[in-house]
Amino acid sequence: MTTGPAPSRVLVLGLGYSGRHIAARLRSQGVHCSGTVRDPATAPADGVVRHRLVAGMPLDDALREAIHAAQAVVCTVPPDDAGDPTLRLLAEELRNSPALRWLGYLSSTAVYADRDGGWVDEASAADAVDDAAQRRLLAERQWREVARDMGIASAVFRLPGVYGRGRNALVQLAEGRARHVVRPGLVFNRLHVEDLAGVVVAAMGLPTRDAMYLPSDDEPAPPQAVLAFAAALGGFSMPPALAWDDPSLSPTLRRFYASSKRVDSRATRATLGWVPTFPTYRDGLQDAYKA
Repeated sequence: MTTGPAPSRVLVLGLGYSGRHIAARLRSQGVHCSGTVRDPATAPADGVVRHRLVAGMPLDDALREAIHAAQAVVCTVPPDDAGDPTLRLLAEELRNSPALRWLGYLSSTAVYADRDGGWVDEASAADAVDDAAQRRLLAERQWREVARDMGIASAVFRLPGVYGRGRNALVQLAEGRARHVVRPGLVFNRLHVEDLAGVVVAAMGLPTRDAMYLPSDDEPAPPQAVLAFAAALGGFSMPPALAWDDPSLSPTLRRFYASSKRVDSRATRATLGWVPTFPTYRDGLQDAYKA
């Protein structure tokens, strides 16, 4: 299926790692794109207009104008215990936007419980019960409800681990932050940030009510295999191996390594006509190494 053109004006809530790449992809296609940050003064000079958005501070007129002019809004901000923090600040303005036609929210495959290496797809039950998963699911529901109330299209993107230039195993090894964690049988997918940007822009060009997408690479793999490839590529030594339940690991890391699943992204690809540029971690790491 061929998607249509991207909206002419887009607002990205949260210009962090993923948000910056989405904005760059949109700008490369001639889309007027702005976004929100906590402190615009620290932002890189990349041509993207940045608006301050901080809880407890009033919205400035420029941000209100950006919301009311945007045809599409995508949120990259992680949730908190009450759901999506940006939506609490902007829901009224979004509902009053005369131009808005599409809402997108970046979620996580962490909403699926451990499958012991089994597969998940768009029809799988989001059955994880830990607090992080429940926060994600709450935020998903909140964004869908706003879109339904407005009668507009929406999309939730449940993402595996996102990596790319500047954020990958090569960087972790170079900075001495890499962890060689081993859990027998553990595998999971990844998604290059450029492929994330591509799938979000593709979904904007095919506005659908209550859409759900699971973009991923083609090769679910154990984390130690990715780390070993990066070490060989960059000429680094492998860090000492640690068991996934080693007490020296933080509870957050232990939870991360406790879930083994494979992502089936065939439905997402067929619906959007999307194919990843970096189908394996080797492709993505080789691109990062060349950079």
